[in-house]
Amino acid sequence: MKIICGLGNPGREYERHRHNVGFMVVEALLPRARAELHQGKFQARVGQGSLGGEKIVFLEPQTYMNLSGRSVAEAARFYKVAVEDVLIIHDELDLDFGRLQLKAGGGSGGHNGLKSTVSSLGEDGFIRLRFGIGKPQGPNAKERVAGYVLSNFDDGERRRLDELLAQAADAAETWVRDGLATAMNRYNKRAP
Repeated sequence: MKIICGLGNPGREYERHRHNVGFMVVEALLPRARAELHQGKFQARVGQGSLGGEKIVFLEPQTYMNLSGRSVAEAARFYKVAVEDVLIIHDELDLDFGRLQLKAGGGSGGHNGLKSTVSSLGEDGFIRLRFGIGKPQGPNAKERVAGYVLSNFDDGERRRLDELLAQAADAAETWVRDGLATAMNRYNKRAP
């Protein structure tokens, strides 16, 4: 069994924000796994399905980003899922829009959802699928980061978003079916 968790913030007002791209990728995976999310335990929307013959628990924490690791840790303990069988899908400022990167372990890069997950799991060896959202440019760019991640994709990004979400879902499914090395070789070098 594996856990695939998308990071985001609950509520309609956050639904299409860059910070919620993890939720968007999970939702792209659900039909492939014949799964649906329901408000469940672990302070999350939870669903179960299968990909490539592997049982998958899908999670969308409903705790807001800063506490999302609690849901991940509770689900991993409940289902007795090893940390290396947990995939966290999240937005990544340090990658250009649409660029994907899978990796095992590492720091949080300032991402509060990852910080919470590392803290709650007590280790950082889970798998990450980083979905590039780019970052603000120009003067005062650092001060504009919070507003940027909590804003909708622009028109040009929205036109490409469905295709990129499908690619990210493909990357997650490749990780399930063929393992991390294959998924990294296939998706990490691909330009959007």
